[in-house]
Amino acid sequence: MSTNASTTEVTVNHQAIPGYMDAMTMPYKVKDANILSELHPGDVITADLLVPQTPDGDALLDHIVVVGQGRPDYRPAASYHVPAPGDRIPDFKLRDQDGHTISLQQFRGKELLITFIYTRCPLPNFCPRVTRNFAVIHRQLQGNPALSQKTQLLCVSFDPENDTPERLRAYAAQYMGADAPEAFRRWTFAIPEKQTLEKMAQWFDVGLTHEADGTITHTLSTTLIGADGKVVQYYSGSDWTVDQVLADLRRAASNA
Repeated sequence: MSTNASTTEVTVNHQAIPGYMDAMTMPYKVKDANILSELHPGDVITADLLVPQTPDGDALLDHIVVVGQGRPDYRPAASYHVPAPGDRIPDFKLRDQDGHTISLQQFRGKELLITFIYTRCPLPNFCPRVTRNFAVIHRQLQGNPALSQKTQLLCVSFDPENDTPERLRAYAAQYMGADAPEAFRRWTFAIPEKQTLEKMAQWFDVGLTHEADGTITHTLSTTLIGADGKVVQYYSGSDWTVDQVLADLRRAASNA
C-alpha cells in the first residue's frame, strides 16, 4: 500500500472482492482523510469499500485498520488485533440486560458466538442484519437441545451512553419475541464500561467512529470461541451465513 496525501488517496494491492472485482492494484479515495497520517507505504490493511450508487461516483475506503506495519518503528494510536484460530480471549467484564456483572470467562465450557452491535443502528445491513442472523441461529439451536446446551450467544453493545440494560432488554425482545428470563438463557446482551469497550474493540477488530449526529460508524465483527476459551473462527463483515456458523458450531462442539 502507498499513500498520496495531496489527493486523499491510497494505492492498494488488494485481494479479490467476491462478486465485485478481481484482485488488482489501484488507487482509492478515503472517506476520512485524517486516516492518511496513520498510513505508511507497505502497511497491510483491512477496510470496507463503499461502492457509489451512480456511475460517476467515487468508490471510497472506510473503516481502515492497519493489521501489519510497513514501518516497524511506527506506533499507531490504537493497535487492532484480528482474532485468529487458537488465540485465547482475554477475560473482559460486562453488564448484561439485567444489570448483572458477567465476564467472558464464565462461558468457558461452551461454544461462545460473540458479535458487536448498538441498538440505535439505522443501517439495515449492519446491526439489524447481524442480530436477525443471531435470532435465526437462536431458533435453530432451540430445535437441537444437545447443541443448544453447549452454546451461548452474546451481543455486545458499543454504545454505553445509550444502551442501558433496560434498553438492551427491550431491543433483544424485538428479536427473541419475548423478554422473559428464560429467553436469555442461551442469548445474552451486554455492555462494557468505556475503558473495557476500547480494549474489546481493539482485540476483536471493531473500528468505531462517533459521528457529529450521534450515530456510530463501525465495522462488523463476529467471533466463534471454543469451549476452551480460544478462537475457532472469525467472521468479518456481515457476509457470513447462518448455515456456515451453525456448521462451525457443530464441528467445534463435536471436537470439544
